[in-house]
Formats: sequence, C-alpha cells, structure tokens
Amino acid sequence: MDFIRKYTREALVGALIISNIFVWVTIYQRRPSDILAVYFLDVGQGDAILIDSPRHSRVLVDGGANRKVLSELGKILPFADKRIDVMVETHPDKDHIGGLPEVVSRYDVGLFLEPGVESENNIDDELKNRLEQKNIPKLLAKRGMVINFGDGAKFQILFPLYGQDVSNWETNSASIVARLVYKDKSFLLTGDSPIRIENVLLNFGQNLLDSNVLKAGHHGSRTSTSLVYAEAVSPEYAVISAGLDNTYGHPHKEVLDILEKIGAKIVSTTESSTIKFETDGKTLKIK
Repeated sequence: MDFIRKYTREALVGALIISNIFVWVTIYQRRPSDILAVYFLDVGQGDAILIDSPRHSRVLVDGGANRKVLSELGKILPFADKRIDVMVETHPDKDHIGGLPEVVSRYDVGLFLEPGVESENNIDDELKNRLEQKNIPKLLAKRGMVINFGDGAKFQILFPLYGQDVSNWETNSASIVARLVYKDKSFLLTGDSPIRIENVLLNFGQNLLDSNVLKAGHHGSRTSTSLVYAEAVSPEYAVISAGLDNTYGHPHKEVLDILEKIGAKIVSTTESSTIKFETDGKTLKIK
C-alpha cells in the first residue's frame, strides 16, 4: 500500500496500460476468422452447446439443468459481451432448459427457436415468461429452415417435419434435430431423439445425415443411436454429454459398443469437461 501511495500516478498509468492491453487482446481475439468453433459445455447431466461462427454469430443449443451454463459461457465469451443471436430449445426437459431462464435474463438473445412441445415442468413456464418480458421473438423449428450465418456456416433444421404439430408429443420424440454445416465439415445435433425418430430421419437418405461429429442422442442412452443410424451418420467423433456417476447409467454400454463398432472416437464431458471443436471447413481439430 505504501508503494501505491508514494507512486500513485505511476500505479494509475500502469493500470491503464494493462487495461488497454486487455481490451485490445479481447478485440483481437474476436476478429472475424475462418474458424468455426463448437463447444459441448460441461453442464453435468444435461446438454448445452455453443456455436461460434467465423464472424462470431452465436447459437446456444440448450442450457443444461441449472445455472452452471452461465459459468461455462463466462469462460468462453469475452468479458461484458452479452450477445447470443439464437437460442435453441431442443425440447423442454429440465436437463436441457434448466439454465436457459437465467441466460435469457443475463444475455441479449436475438431469437428463440423451439419445437412447440408442451411440458409440465415449471421451468418451461418461467422460460417463456422471461422471453416475453424481454420481447424476444419465438419461432417454431421445422424441417427446411436454415440459419445462414453469412460466413459459410449454416444451421439446418431436420426435425420436426414441416407442418407437423408436436405440441402433445412425448418431449424427447419432439426434439429438434439440426445439422451444422461449414464447408466440408458438419455436426449432427440430436437432442434426446429416440430410435423411432432416427428411423424417420433415415428415410431422407444418408447424405442428409452424414456428419463428422455426432452428438449422441439422449446422453448415450440405449433409447437412441441405433447401429443403422450410427452407420448412416458415420461420424469421426461421437460426443456424449452426461454427468459423472449419473443415476441413469449414461452412457449405456450398448451405445458405446455401437460407436466403437463404426470406428467413431468417443469423447465425453464426464471425462474431458467442456469439449471444443475447431474447423476451417477442411480440417477438424478437438481441443
């Protein structure tokens, strides 16, 4: 403290220089690039995926079961930058939307995308209340919709089908399934879609499903990721988002065996915490 009192001017100037460096480093790090980054966030037993496009458009797919998503986002996004362009609720189960009400309150969300299925939990109601309070526009996701980032990256909705009313469906079956494409690389994001929905998607042909990264459905549960579906996707990597020692036994051995059989490298948030993929559209790296 004596040093600061004696050299107040020098300490102040030093602090300003450090602050200036911090600001410019932050700006430099967020300049447009040719890299698409996809983060499978470590939110315990749940799903949360952050997409950061080459020009830094952002999509948050789900938000885990609780506020942990906030700390994970805080590790990735620049300080005081509270922008999320699109928020996607794959379906309204607690382990996918539990953290979204707080994200809505703390971030500037441009658009909310949902499947339109109803849920009995209170979190779903609270989320909708906060969306209305901030006048955030809502849109029902349907096959054929595409979010074009304008930098080569596209977020394609594969399910629910166009014209399909899923409001009274079982929530997992109504999950939004989307494919993120950037040049030659792609990610298939499946929510908690069960095998019967995978069979519907298989009818559209392998070209639609073939992806470099598969987010294994329903946290690696045996209710998802059939062998024929996994073969059609033929991923280089399979991501399992689950909590350590969860009570459901996720991921199930049957699913791990299927993924190993097709030659996919299995990565899990239980072992790796948040998983980051980077691609320039030609090469794919995991960090």
